[in-house]
Amino acid sequence: CSTQWSPMQEDTDYFQPSESTFMMIFRVENLVELLGALKEEGVTIVGEIEEYDYGKFGWILDPDGNKLELWEPIDKAFL
Repeated sequence: CSTQWSPMQEDTDYFQPSESTFMMIFRVENLVELLGALKEEGVTIVGEIEEYDYGKFGWILDPDGNKLELWEPIDKAFL
């Protein structure tokens, strides 16, 4: 288990549409499948999946409107 602290610029819009000033990130497996299942359960999906050299990312809103990031690592160094 690890914790990472990644400060953002004060004027960032990265957390939108949430009004929160922070975001929790969860490592997941099978991001596409997970987002599909969450959508079927009525969870709000934010944006489209983005893929980088180090993984795939997706975003959802929790019941309180906080944006959560879901990360499926690609590089074994992150597993």
